[in-house]
Parts: sequence; structure tokens; C-alpha cells
Amino acid sequence: MPYMLVFEHQGSDSDSDSDDPRMLIDDVSLSIVRHDTPEFESLFDGRTLDGWTGATKGYRVRDGAIECSKAQFGGNLLTAEVFDDFVLRFEFKLSPGSNNGIALRAPLDGDPAYLGMESQVLDNGDRRYKGIKPWQRHGSIYGISPALPGYQRPVGEWNTEEIRVEGRKVRITLNGTVILDCDLDDATSEGTLSGQKHPGLDRKSGHIGFCGHGDDVAYRNIRIRRLGSSQRKTPQD
Repeated sequence: MPYMLVFEHQGSDSDSDSDDPRMLIDDVSLSIVRHDTPEFESLFDGRTLDGWTGATKGYRVRDGAIECSKAQFGGNLLTAEVFDDFVLRFEFKLSPGSNNGIALRAPLDGDPAYLGMESQVLDNGDRRYKGIKPWQRHGSIYGISPALPGYQRPVGEWNTEEIRVEGRKVRITLNGTVILDCDLDDATSEGTLSGQKHPGLDRKSGHIGFCGHGDDVAYRNIRIRRLGSSQRKTPQD
């Protein structure tokens, strides 16, 4: 991910009057600033839930991150805007045994796992999940396509993830490794892995968001890039 260096002069006011262009390195602070390509837009301002709808009371903003906590239970926190094809980038931090999800092309109401799509966010290594199905692991499209296990950082550390949704294809990259590369038509050619109906797979657009299940999970640096002819869309189901 590209970064840029920002140089800040921290000398006294009298220093600024000097004609000497030279500065000692001690007078300069080097700051690393995240610098995505211009096409990426921020979905979270780091301070408020402006631009988000749904279970806003189930989440809080703290230290520049959106947090779902046991005390507030969570629920579905969704973007007010809808998207069709996109690349979503974000960072997430798990707590022991935590379970959450990323809603993709979801309606405002109902269960995104069935009425849209849900990409799992899960502490795979917790013993309570030892017997889960492959399509329930982190990064899987719930009930549809399993992700590769592993590649998560230790619980309590920040992970980076990218989700690319384009037409009928979904690709998920976790900490630099592609863990899922799915064609929805191929994945459901003989039915769904869950054995249940997932009518949301037919949706071409919808909301993006977080599916909280009452566990402590945090998200930050949430950005999106629209693909193809995708334009800004007004909220809709």
C-alpha cells in the first residue's frame, strides 16, 4: 500500500525568519500518512457514524475505529449509500472468539447472509469453532464458498483486508494473500453449500456494512473504489 512522507518544521518563530535554507534533522518530524490512489473514497470519517444507517446504537466510535461490543450487541450497521461493483479495503481487529461479518450488496432489512451476501469475520483459531463448516471460516461467503484457513494475525492485532466484488465474482485478500476467489455461478451450480436458499445472490447492488453478533470487533480505515460504470446511488432496498 503506498504511503507518502510529510515533513514538518518544528523550529521556533524566530527560526522562520532565517534566510538559511538548511535545517537540522532534529528540527524535522517525519510522518507516515496513508495515501491510497485517488479513486478510493473513505466510508468512515474516524469520528462519527455519519453516512451509516441501521443499528447505529449497537456500535460506537473510539480511537478512530468503529467498534461492535458485547455491551451493545451490534446488529447490522450499513452504509446509507448503495454500491454495485467495488473494491472495499479496511482493517479489522478481533477479540478472542469473536464473530462478525461484512454485508455485501445487502438490503436495509433482513439477514444479509441470505438476502445479500455475508463475508465471514471470525477468530478461526478459537476452540469453540473447531467443528465449523469450511464455508463458516473467516473470509468465506457464508453458505456459498469457503475461504482458505490461516493468514490471520494474532488476536488483538490489526489485519488488512480487501474485498473485490465485480459482477458475479468475489475475491478476498487477507494480509496480502488471496484467500477466496469465487465465481458465484460456479459456486452454486449444484446448489448452495448451506443447503438453504440465498436469493440475495441475484442482487446487482446493495449496501455494505458490518453484521455484529455481540462480540468485540473493531474496524478502521474503511475505503471503497467504485468499479466500471458504477456511479453514486441513492439509498434503496
